[in-house]
Amino acid sequence: MELSTFVDRLDETLCHDDYAELDASANGLQIGPAEGTVEHVAFAVDGVLETFERAADVGADALVTHHGISWGGFDRVTDGTYDRVAALIESDLALYVSHLPLDGHQRLGNAAGVADVLELENRAPFGELGPEHIGQRGRAPAPYAPTALRDRLESELDTGDQPVRLLEFGPEEVEDVAVVTGSGTDWLAEAADVGADALVTGEGKQQVFHEAREAGITVVLAGHYATETFGVRSLQRLVEEWGLETTFLDVPTGL
Repeated sequence: MELSTFVDRLDETLCHDDYAELDASANGLQIGPAEGTVEHVAFAVDGVLETFERAADVGADALVTHHGISWGGFDRVTDGTYDRVAALIESDLALYVSHLPLDGHQRLGNAAGVADVLELENRAPFGELGPEHIGQRGRAPAPYAPTALRDRLESELDTGDQPVRLLEFGPEEVEDVAVVTGSGTDWLAEAADVGADALVTGEGKQQVFHEAREAGITVVLAGHYATETFGVRSLQRLVEEWGLETTFLDVPTGL
């Protein structure tokens, strides 16, 4: 497949244009030639030296990640940035990135994947960011005890052997669940306003403890990496349907 065709298909599927003014990440093709072909695609959460080297080792032509290397552009390509760019160019490896669009995609996204694990029903977009959303909300098929919600996520997510943290300040039965993956505690107020019993996200900030207690809502901190493997894995399955060879590179951080 032509690289340009590959990029165009992903851009359209993920609605990157809708997030162009909202996301600091340079979504789409961050490093790559104007012309080229793709037969083997690697997928990873993070665009870092380890995933670049492992993608090259398996013979990938392109690497698709959630976190890339360009956040608002480069002032200088030096030090660590130079090493990362050089690793891609020397391996003739294209880097394609989708950040917030992949968080909020209602079918392929990270939040949708967490909602799948919890078997949420009656889903709707959640996590307002301007005119778009970066999360998802739904109802459990049967109420979860907060500890059961935590345990299900801990058993199903790639947490790097780290525990899922639970701030149990909501009702004894959790039915309405809001999800914003990664660093999503900034949407705690929205979750409380819409009547969610729990907010599931990746990592927390100091003030979320007090905010959750005062709002009477449970917060589950399941790990930034662990909550954000779903989107790239969904894209991997999609790209396999296009007839391309794929490899997933798992590099859990435990964070």
